[in-house]
Amino acid sequence: MSGARTRLAAVLLAAALLIPPQTADAQLQIMPQPKPAQPSTSRKPAPKPAAKGKESDRKPTAPEGKPDAAPDSAGAGNVDVAYGAYQRGWFLTAFREATKLAEAGNSKSMTLLGELYAQGLGVPNDDKKAAEWYRLAAERGDPEAMFALAMFNFGGRAGLHDRNEAVRLLAAAAKLGHAAASYDLALLYLEGRQFPQDFKRAAELFRAAVDRGNPEAQYALATLYKEGHGVPKDEREATRLLGAAALAGNIDAQVEYGIALFNGIGIDKDEKKAAKYIADAAKAGSPIAQNRLARMYMIGGGVPADPVAAVKWHTIAKAQGRGDPELDSFVSRQTAQTRAAGEAAAKPWLDMIANSRS
Repeated sequence: MSGARTRLAAVLLAAALLIPPQTADAQLQIMPQPKPAQPSTSRKPAPKPAAKGKESDRKPTAPEGKPDAAPDSAGAGNVDVAYGAYQRGWFLTAFREATKLAEAGNSKSMTLLGELYAQGLGVPNDDKKAAEWYRLAAERGDPEAMFALAMFNFGGRAGLHDRNEAVRLLAAAAKLGHAAASYDLALLYLEGRQFPQDFKRAAELFRAAVDRGNPEAQYALATLYKEGHGVPKDEREATRLLGAAALAGNIDAQVEYGIALFNGIGIDKDEKKAAKYIADAAKAGSPIAQNRLARMYMIGGGVPADPVAAVKWHTIAKAQGRGDPELDSFVSRQTAQTRAAGEAAAKPWLDMIANSRS
């Protein structure tokens, strides 16, 4: 129910803030385009499915009588067993345990069954069954199920295409403290299509997600503070939030936080620390970071000057569409031996990039 969250959100945030294209300079003064992540349609990838069983043919059935909180609390320990099996990749065991509890009215187990059917883990993939289990759990107040069902509506899974219902579910999950729901709802306020664009409301929702430790929301709220949309313009608060998101592993935040450190924007200047964050993002595959790291090696900023490393990272960034005329000129002035060494160092990356496109 979470997963890749980067395709639409970058467009929403950048378009909403009307941020113009940027070009880099040798002092790394230019900030990369904002790219917080998008509403997702699946959660983190699960381990390889276990063997499938006949129990997968069981259809979702609601327990008799009106459900209340008792089944959830009474089966809490067994829910832990079901989720523990799921986390270990024992999907058929998770299915069996969750089925028993779901039939007794346990909403968390219903959500887990929806997850198993949605990803085809231990049971054949079946979006319709997944949606039905999510619906039953959502009706019983489970925010994870609400969020998952909203993503089904946004993504058109199980034949669901009701954007209004998706927004209703997101709002309900957000009220119950679901961080990703708050974050995705904020993106919709930036988009201004479902309802009027409202930066202030978006900032409030991002803040709610930030308070629950969501790195994408930290990055998005940092962007609003940097631009002064929906909140007072505040470079220090923007950089503080970037630092928190970078520490949590958000690659775009690592790039921007590194650049803020390099230039002393909203924080004391620290080129060596900046180089660490830029290098981490470069190694994670960010072409913007790869370009910045090449420049650092070219000028000796934060790292010792190293023409071979500059050639390497420029070659990699360029292969991913991040050209740089100044670095092109720098590379052309190097000896044939230096260029060859840099290109050889870049080759594993170039092979990986080529394979990803084939």
